Amino acid sequence: MLTALSALGVAIVTAIGGIVMAVIGRRQPRGQRRRDDFTTIVGELRTSLTEVKTELGNQKEQSERDRARITAQDFAIRYLAGWARSLVGYMRQQRLEPPPPPQPVPEEVRPFLHDITP
Repeated sequence: MLTALSALGVAIVTAIGGIVMAVIGRRQPRGQRRRDDFTTIVGELRTSLTEVKTELGNQKEQSERDRARITAQDFAIRYLAGWARSLVGYMRQQRLEPPPPPQPVPEEVRPFLHDITP
């Protein structure tokens, strides 16, 4: 009887030990979990960085298009101002007086039309 009880005790301890080892074996070590978290974070940061680079590239393209459009508008305004000056010069040469502007020049425009005398 004593032998049977001791065998039963050994079997129970062995079973508990086997269960404990199975649980420990299935767990991931803390370092592995941290490594997986680091990998996930790095992947998300790379994705985020790629999105930011794409957005900056789009803004740069938009800025270049805006700058080209403003340059073209500046050229057109200078051309029209020069053309108007040449027409006024021609009219004065023919002893004609150019008509006055239809309305006074707005204050917002005056800094850009510094060569026109009101």
